[in-house]
Amino acid sequence: MIESLIQPFQFPFMQNAFLIVLIVAPPTALLSCFLVLKGWALMGDAVSHAVLPGIVLAYMAGLPLLLGAFIAGLGSSLLTGWLADNSRIKRDTLMGVVFSAMFALGIVLHTAYPSDVHLDHILFGNMLGVGGADLLTSALIAAPVTLVLGLKWRDLMLHAFDPAQAQVSGLPVKLLHYGLLSILSLTIVATLSSVGLILAIGLLIAPGAIAFLITRSFGAMLIAATLVCLVAMIAGVYASFHLDAAPAPTIILILTAMFLMAFLRRVILTRTA
Repeated sequence: MIESLIQPFQFPFMQNAFLIVLIVAPPTALLSCFLVLKGWALMGDAVSHAVLPGIVLAYMAGLPLLLGAFIAGLGSSLLTGWLADNSRIKRDTLMGVVFSAMFALGIVLHTAYPSDVHLDHILFGNMLGVGGADLLTSALIAAPVTLVLGLKWRDLMLHAFDPAQAQVSGLPVKLLHYGLLSILSLTIVATLSSVGLILAIGLLIAPGAIAFLITRSFGAMLIAATLVCLVAMIAGVYASFHLDAAPAPTIILILTAMFLMAFLRRVILTRTA
């Protein structure tokens, strides 16, 4: 019995999978709180799709794939902002146009110029295939992102909740805005090797949404989101081994179940109050 319980920890590829979730859980969880508070869920989804052509172009140019992903994600976000500031079309509409076009461009480029990078691994990740280089890259991105979000969470919270008040208070609103976009792109890059582009959006929304339902202050929300994400990711990797399933989708399903439980709890408490 005990041998069966500890069996997943005996394989190097499973050890790397547990390490990668410990690395990417804190930044994704913290960032999800700001995305939920600011109403940027669609932005996280859009950026995760927009990095695909950057990956393909970087491969064609012989550049690091993660560099191409970051440039494409941030560039698409900036383009959407510029179009929103210079047209009457709403930002969510422009995001749908720009980021769907970027994703389509990435698919066309990947089909026209085949590479050694498997499309399924880009879209859905390859958590059981991460190596030392992937762990190091994710850690080098996740550590500063977590540090910045942890140190500047009050400024970012005010900017997310009330940008006008943040500007009156003397905060660098533009720097916070573009800094948050840069952090979003970097976080997606950090999760690229583990959960891929499609499932990254689950990590960037669900922990914050769950924490929002079970806490009453933003500080508590940050802590709760981090714990929720850590528990879901570790449990997902562990369960996937015994279920013979892919870890990333298993993690997302666990997060979805946790969200439903938190939602039902809120409904019950509201009705009995």
